Amino acid sequence: MLLQLVKGYFFDVDVVWKKSREEIKKLQNKRLKRIIRYAYSVPLYHKKYKKAGVRPDDIKGIEDIEKLPVITKEDIRENFPDGIVPKNFNIFRAEKLATSGSTGKPVVIYADYSTIIRNIIAYVRILKAYEAKWNKTRITVIGDMAYGTAGYASFVSPLPSFIMKVLSIKNLQIIDIGEEPRTMAKKINDFKPEFLNGYPGILRILATLKMEEGIGKDISPQYISSSGAVLDPYTRKYIEEAFNARVFDVYESTEGGPIAFECKKGNYHLHSDMVYLEVLDENIQPVAEGEVGKAVITRLYGKGTPIIRYAGMDDFIRKGDCECSCGMHTECIRSIEGRRADAIITPDGKLVPPLSFTYIPSEVMNEENFYGIKQFQIVQEDERRIVILVVPKGGGKKDKLERIYEKIKARYEEKFGKDILIEIKEVDKIPTHGNLMPPVVISKVKKNRIT
Repeated sequence: MLLQLVKGYFFDVDVVWKKSREEIKKLQNKRLKRIIRYAYSVPLYHKKYKKAGVRPDDIKGIEDIEKLPVITKEDIRENFPDGIVPKNFNIFRAEKLATSGSTGKPVVIYADYSTIIRNIIAYVRILKAYEAKWNKTRITVIGDMAYGTAGYASFVSPLPSFIMKVLSIKNLQIIDIGEEPRTMAKKINDFKPEFLNGYPGILRILATLKMEEGIGKDISPQYISSSGAVLDPYTRKYIEEAFNARVFDVYESTEGGPIAFECKKGNYHLHSDMVYLEVLDENIQPVAEGEVGKAVITRLYGKGTPIIRYAGMDDFIRKGDCECSCGMHTECIRSIEGRRADAIITPDGKLVPPLSFTYIPSEVMNEENFYGIKQFQIVQEDERRIVILVVPKGGGKKDKLERIYEKIKARYEEKFGKDILIEIKEVDKIPTHGNLMPPVVISKVKKNRIT
């Protein structure tokens, strides 16, 4: 495993800078063919491919990927445990990973040690993109470190623990999301990280503690990376102002592993040597450039449970490539628009992804140069009614606040149409669940259009 890590460090970290886009495409093709051959020994994929009349030799590269059937959450659930790994796979030399189960039905997969190593390599790559060093820069990682999570596998399971011990890594602070926020803030304050990573919700809590109570007043990282949930513009700006640091977004998932991250220029670069991302419509067809579709991910490495044309992440992606001057030569996506679970659904059945409307309160406050809203939440009560809960800042001027409310309401009426009633309701507090910030968007409307 250490040899794999060393090889990955000296070869895979720098691939995105050293290889041209054409060379990376060749690497994708090679790795796709290898993972398809492996998947053919996995009962779930073997059955799917035989039914579709596809054999491994039919897949010459990425251009043939549409010949393969799409895999869903239900496919993995129904075939767990024996059907999602080869018959001779040793599950005792792998980690069992479970998704968060936000729908009430988590997905469980197996990740072998080479998969975990590749995930670590991707994290080192992100650090390098921001001129941080894995062995010198003081790094704090806040995540779900419970057994069976991706955070556990990447940072506290036996393999990474062994690696950190052998390499004498002392500059990494790992904090579980379940810790009490004030205790967490004090620990981070004492550690003084230069690089801070966490979910946007907990980062916002830490920002509030610093600004309102002075807890964590010395937390001043150079960069902050946000992952695990949609980073809306309002939350991003709030965190940046609290810590006076650049916040960039990282896109990853339990099933797909590291997928993309924002570079210093603000572009979302895919880990193209590690994954292939399709952006598809409801008919499993590619969407046009600039359009929003569903993320379908293929992981090009690792054993255990292969992830090939997996449509179970329920993420909205805005398709778009870039010619970036940051030095990386990978493909890009325009933005991560949010999760299907967080989308608003209009009376005519259209799904509106969250990132296309969560910016509105911040935009209005910028225009008015008055930041009177401390926190907000958009709640779709039914197909024709949306309530926007707002927590006003203390001491705000009532007339200016009312003007902001009126403009926000008008923007949302314009966004969603006159058939949806928009209400703005002041509240003292938007309740949290444990240590997590409440979602920015809640829709109580059942979404049946995308399976």
